[in-house]
Amino acid sequence: MNDRRLPVGIQSFQKIREEGYLYVDKTDIIWNLVNRGKKYNYLSRPRRFGKSVLVDTLQAYFEGKKELFEGLKIMDMEKNWTARPVIRLDMSRGGATVVELCAYLNRIFAKYEKEYGIQTIEGDSLGNRFDAIITTAYEQTGQQVAILIDEYDAPLLHSWKTPDHEGCTAVYRSVFAILKADDEYEKFVFITGITKFTQISLFSVLNNLSNISFDAPYAAICGITKQEITENFMPEIEAMGENNGWTVDETVEQLKANYDGYHFSRNNMVDVYNPFSLINALADREIRNYWASSGATSLLPKFVDDFEIRLQDFDHCALLGRVAETSDVTGGGAELFLYQSGYLTIKSYANGVYFLGFPNFEVRQALNEMVLPALSMRRVGNLQSTQAFLSANLSTGNLPEAMKCLKALIADVPYSNKKLASMDMEERYRLVISTIFNAIGCRVEVEHMLSTGRIDMVVEIYSYIYVLELKLTKNGGLTAAEKQILSNQYVEPFKADKRNVVALAVELDDMGKGLVDWKEVKG
Repeated sequence: MNDRRLPVGIQSFQKIREEGYLYVDKTDIIWNLVNRGKKYNYLSRPRRFGKSVLVDTLQAYFEGKKELFEGLKIMDMEKNWTARPVIRLDMSRGGATVVELCAYLNRIFAKYEKEYGIQTIEGDSLGNRFDAIITTAYEQTGQQVAILIDEYDAPLLHSWKTPDHEGCTAVYRSVFAILKADDEYEKFVFITGITKFTQISLFSVLNNLSNISFDAPYAAICGITKQEITENFMPEIEAMGENNGWTVDETVEQLKANYDGYHFSRNNMVDVYNPFSLINALADREIRNYWASSGATSLLPKFVDDFEIRLQDFDHCALLGRVAETSDVTGGGAELFLYQSGYLTIKSYANGVYFLGFPNFEVRQALNEMVLPALSMRRVGNLQSTQAFLSANLSTGNLPEAMKCLKALIADVPYSNKKLASMDMEERYRLVISTIFNAIGCRVEVEHMLSTGRIDMVVEIYSYIYVLELKLTKNGGLTAAEKQILSNQYVEPFKADKRNVVALAVELDDMGKGLVDWKEVKG
């Protein structure tokens, strides 16, 4: 175990292989992509999903670095290792303005011009310089060029809804039109990104680009499957279990609930884990929310309006297949952006429609934590301590202190938040309270259906299940909530669970002034 090294934060395939880090072998899929697939390829995957490691592996393969692939699946497939020139652009370094974008392209093109001894012409366009690099690389080596463009959409995402966006797209049009013009000099073109700006950038000038993002053979080209976890990480899983007092099966279930659940092809619904979160969790031997810490939620406000109000609706939503697979993110609606960027994933497919939902608990918690300040109309710093105390008290079953924290968090929110005005008062409370519980790491189900009735909210943590019935004062308040819990036997379905089950009747103010009273219901 001590000799095993997890590649936390490492995106260099060469470093992983030379320094003995664990590597999940995707080289058979990579070989098939290059040798049995199409020439121009675009792959969309969420950030932190291993796209850069994939691009780095492709670069090593095209450069003929056979020694890095010893012992991997590709060695049984590749019989003729050929070193080819590779031109690689990392557009995540392209900034968010025209000046920054041009500065990056100028710097990277200057590097290749020096490598191939190209004499630049003062004032020459970026497009002409890109063309000269491709053609010269071909002429000097006698080999067609592999072109790898990682995170192509980063400058477009960051400049969206700013004055620089149109200027950035103009740079894309002029530079990347060269890829189509120089077809005869190119062996393989591979482009990664999160979202598609179909009509305004690279896709408008490179109309022969194949979107392989939904293709069954490449469903697991990024990310880690359950089979790959058991094949590669059992010592780490066992160590994590020992650290937390879990069996191997319980550890696997925790990892699955928090980091699994992604599906990228309706024809290959293999479960895919977020590799960034999974590797970090195994390294730390803890279940933590790595999605939030990676900054993955920073772009949401640009593409989704009123997200705090609409969040729960996205967990069960639908998208036409043609919109999901071909549309421009700028015209495809919030659901398309949320899918492409990893907040939603494919749950099922039928009759030309994708049905989407949150992939796992980690993403659900991160999103609820993000929207809570806007929903509660409080600063993040004013929420943190109260949230922490609420979590701690729920975990130990300290109901008086837990309900005191909950009361503080929802005081006046439904009444004062004007965005909630279209909902009736009970709906407003359910939204706010469920968001609070989700944000602190509870598993929440709103309107849990039973044969005897519908529970307002079921809140689960590691050692407790809380069954909540909410009633406005005008609808009978505490007395009516308690009666409903008892008469409909809301606790019965959970008694077989090994956790403590607690039923809570909660009375809420008619005018949105918050929590009036509560009572633990026994019976």
